Amino acid sequence: MGALQSLHGQPEYIDLAEKTGFSYEQIGILHKRFNQLSHNGETLRNFHHNGKGTADEIGFEEFLVVMSHFRPPSLHMTEEQRENVRREKLRFLFNMHDTDNDGTINLEEYRHVVEELLSRSGALERETAKGIADAAMLEVASISMGKMEPDEFYEGITFEHFLKLLDGFEIESKMSVRFLNMDTTTLCK
Repeated sequence: MGALQSLHGQPEYIDLAEKTGFSYEQIGILHKRFNQLSHNGETLRNFHHNGKGTADEIGFEEFLVVMSHFRPPSLHMTEEQRENVRREKLRFLFNMHDTDNDGTINLEEYRHVVEELLSRSGALERETAKGIADAAMLEVASISMGKMEPDEFYEGITFEHFLKLLDGFEIESKMSVRFLNMDTTTLCK
């Protein structure tokens, strides 16, 4: 409990609470989880399996900023605020898949997402995953663009297409972290 109490007096945690929207208690819980994941280190490493073996390191503040995208919506939000939260969460998801940051999820990026999702099950081979990704991208193109001419080329999913594809999908509460009243150290063992 001492760690949670010490959060109230530290200016950096006041800034973090303002920046992320988390309460001091939630920051304390996330700080505990960060320490568990980083083995009490200063940073977490995110390894990329892109053939280069690169790693990004993020500190606690970056971790909190990422986690803030997963805050549950407030019960007292206006419709406009709820729509802004929805767009913010969808923008976060979109940016996760637009790995070259060009504003479009192209076929290669989409293939990578599908391959990652399907390969974790171990049931599909790489070529099967590529075929599924290609078929899914054609479906996305037909939804986004309507009927295309044979000589037209679909560049990829723009953010506007992404919004259209996920219209009606309730992401505001589904894409949120829940803070349970339990000791998370037992979950990590």
